[in-house]
Amino acid sequence: MAKPQPAEAQRPAPRLYLATPAVEDAAAFGDVLRATLAAADVAAVLLRLRPAGERDLINRVKALADVVQPTGAALVLDGFAEIAAKAGADGAHLTGIEQFTAAVDSLKPARIAGCGGLHTRHDAMLAAERGADYVMFGETEAGGRRPSFESIAERIEWWAALFQIPCVGYAAGLHEVGALAAAGADFVAVGDDIWNDPRGPAAALAAAAGQLAVPEPAA
Repeated sequence: MAKPQPAEAQRPAPRLYLATPAVEDAAAFGDVLRATLAAADVAAVLLRLRPAGERDLINRVKALADVVQPTGAALVLDGFAEIAAKAGADGAHLTGIEQFTAAVDSLKPARIAGCGGLHTRHDAMLAAERGADYVMFGETEAGGRRPSFESIAERIEWWAALFQIPCVGYAAGLHEVGALAAAGADFVAVGDDIWNDPRGPAAALAAAAGQLAVPEPAA
């Protein structure tokens, strides 16, 4: 089980975790992604892929790895754990404790294994016990379902107070970025709002980064 952290432990400043739209044309998207990543510090990119044959998927991942990894960010596949090694990705994000437990041994220890879709505290702790490199709270599920923001922030606060394994808070919009960071998220994931912002994704990502600063506690 993940070990409780000392009360005096200081977590590093939170960082951004950028989720892509579902990518089909890697060459066209690569130019947009390169310009976006240049606008702010990003710890990892969650690469969503439109379904295709294995060879096509691998080629897409390789093309975008050449964009992401030179920046120092990790390239994490949304699912598709079975091709992570072949494609040169840094790991995979698995949704739900069942999918995670089925795939984690194929990723560890060489690659990142992240877990989201965690509906209960018990599932989150089980993912940690099985070797998750991070847990994610707050992503929107199929059908547009998402817990209330208050319950997501509460879950992040609980995790940050007790566990050393990093926590990702998924922001449904740019207005949630600062609050998730303040709740204790080690990483704040941003996605659709970045790509759909009328200012363009680079400007939107820079705006998200500007919200990450967490005020120092009063003396």
